Amino acid sequence: MVRIAADDANGGAVQPVPFGDALSERYLAYALSTITARSLPDVRDGLKPVQRRLLYAMRALKLDPDAGFKKCARVVGDVIGKYHPHGDAAVYDALVRLAQTFAARYALVEGQGNFGNVDGDNAAAMRYTEARLTAVAQALLDGLDEDAVDFRETYDGGDAEPVVLPAAFPNLLANGATGIAVGLATSIPPHNAGELCDALTALLKDSRLSADALVELVPGPDFPTGGVLVEDRAQVAEAYATGRGGFRVRACWHREELGRGQYQVVVTEIPYQVQKARLIERIAELLQAKKLALLADVRDESAEDVRIVLEPRSRTVDAGLLMEMLFRQTELETRVSLNMNVLDAAGVPRVMTLKQVLQAFLDHRRAVLLRRTAHRLEAIARRLEVLGGYLVAYLNLDEVIRIVREEDEPKQALVAAFGVSEVQADAILNMRLRALRRLEEAAIRREHEALEAERATLEKLAGSTRPQKTALAAEIADIKARFGQETALGARRTAIGSAPPPQEVPADALVEREPITVICSAKGWIRAVKGHAGAEAAVRYKEGDRERFRFHAETTDKLLLFATNGRFYTLAADKLPGGRSFGEPVRLMVDLGNDHEPVALFAHRPGRRLLVAASDGRGFFVPEDETVAQTRTGRQVLNPAQGAEAAACVEAAGDTVAVVGSNRRLLLFPAADVPTMARGRGVILQRYRDARLSDVQVFDRTEGLRWRAGAGVRTESALDRWHGKRGQAGRAAPRGFPAANRFL
Repeated sequence: MVRIAADDANGGAVQPVPFGDALSERYLAYALSTITARSLPDVRDGLKPVQRRLLYAMRALKLDPDAGFKKCARVVGDVIGKYHPHGDAAVYDALVRLAQTFAARYALVEGQGNFGNVDGDNAAAMRYTEARLTAVAQALLDGLDEDAVDFRETYDGGDAEPVVLPAAFPNLLANGATGIAVGLATSIPPHNAGELCDALTALLKDSRLSADALVELVPGPDFPTGGVLVEDRAQVAEAYATGRGGFRVRACWHREELGRGQYQVVVTEIPYQVQKARLIERIAELLQAKKLALLADVRDESAEDVRIVLEPRSRTVDAGLLMEMLFRQTELETRVSLNMNVLDAAGVPRVMTLKQVLQAFLDHRRAVLLRRTAHRLEAIARRLEVLGGYLVAYLNLDEVIRIVREEDEPKQALVAAFGVSEVQADAILNMRLRALRRLEEAAIRREHEALEAERATLEKLAGSTRPQKTALAAEIADIKARFGQETALGARRTAIGSAPPPQEVPADALVEREPITVICSAKGWIRAVKGHAGAEAAVRYKEGDRERFRFHAETTDKLLLFATNGRFYTLAADKLPGGRSFGEPVRLMVDLGNDHEPVALFAHRPGRRLLVAASDGRGFFVPEDETVAQTRTGRQVLNPAQGAEAAACVEAAGDTVAVVGSNRRLLLFPAADVPTMARGRGVILQRYRDARLSDVQVFDRTEGLRWRAGAGVRTESALDRWHGKRGQAGRAAPRGFPAANRFL
């Protein structure tokens, strides 16, 4: 229990109250105050109280767009002293944000001086900066003198402030809003004013417009810092239809060529509310931690515009893959949330959809239109009453002069003589002598007729829905003409892109990818030369040694070595010794043994089939993926018979198998006759008596069989004579077949 002083109605007595009740009651009052007076914007003008009071105070100081600037300290002082009894730092921060062109899509305050920057630097102190209203803010304030909105007393009762601004500009969606209260939060990204005007016009014509139709007119947010919206279209539509969701935004970049195959990536636009300096710092941290293997350096070359230069590790790095890695690990891609939690016209917080927000703005503008119309009709009525008195005076000029000169109470005499009202009588008595001219009478009659016509028009406007819609449409068209896409301010800055497809970053992308040429000698010394060196490139070997294998690869490749023991061994291309030396023996890299030699060496390509064969003429197809070994001892695939050894391994790319033995007999048969196995001895490819298998090849019969002939290559298509069945001995090789019994 706590003891609390009651109100004056109960005599001010102290009464015991349960602590829980007292706490909940006061916390609820605090929560409601925070929600309605600080954190959530009004759906009608899109402003929080501090922002509304800032604009109203600047208007009172006559800081119009065509007027001079005044110190921000003067503005903050007026706001604190008259309307907003809070700290000056909070009020100045709100003023600064309204002036930051990188934070507000349509700035409401024009600042002069240092108002911060996209790097995250703070604004200068309020005594150094100056401000005035912008044309957008003026559109929000237009109509305050015409009883367009309600006013209320300020906190001390010494002045009055508007409850809401007339808001001819759709500020809530155009500039967005963020805030957090007790248990409630709001997050509304900025949008393009021209697109909002199109949606308002369409909704004005058809109030039953669907959410999908509105998304066609408002395809997504439009951020002041640009970028690319990469959210899926269906997700965007769902977010606007429910009032909750999010949007993925990516930085805008392009590839800049430097010559000789070199390039760099230049980022020209970064996502909304991302601090450029912190972004670059984050990239540098990841680079130092070696988590960005494809990136060599990052530089900030920004001046007036954003220019972040990303230097790839090498010219062979794919720019798209580099950016995909950065998008995943840095704020070059961010997610901007949408939570349209606002105060409705009754001051009740609730989440609204896009259509409801637009409709609330139209309803507010209709209410403002009717109030301004009523205010103008009252002014016209007062003026017509005065003009009526003037006309009575002109029609009875001599009598009016007599009454004024001779009567002790001329006002009552005028009322009694002509039946005029007291207001008209006062107007007649206050007339100047020069107003008695005939020309003045004519001018008054013209003014009277004009006001009568205007009153008829306004009465028609106030009493019918159709002219109200026409007037609202004209207002919206004027706003679009002033701030829409036809102007530099209104041009869309955030590009509408498509959702990027799911892209897996392969593990080998984290390793620098460079072209190399793998060279292995007959004695098993292996090395890698940078670049794709041709067969004519001179390479030194040890005395008595010569070249055995040469092929192109990349540093990210796996190499497969097939040896005479029928085992496959796996080598990492980036682990090979450099080409300036003779290399290193393969035996030091894998457990090859002293009794076995390499038969084939090539770069691993997943998904292929290989044909392996032993010297006794047996062989089979094996999936290449089944040959990759995880240990130095390799993987046993071919099991040669006693006295035989593995003799060949070629890619199975064709419909025909060609086998040639040391007896120079050639046999061709369909590849379909050879089974696919994971391991074993295989089937008989060609029979021998006193010979052994020399080479095997798989080719397309339509393209012919090729072999070396002198310095060139011979292609033989007439091969019917050598076609037979698998397991036959074959026929003598064609004339001109190489003496080494090898295919190409």
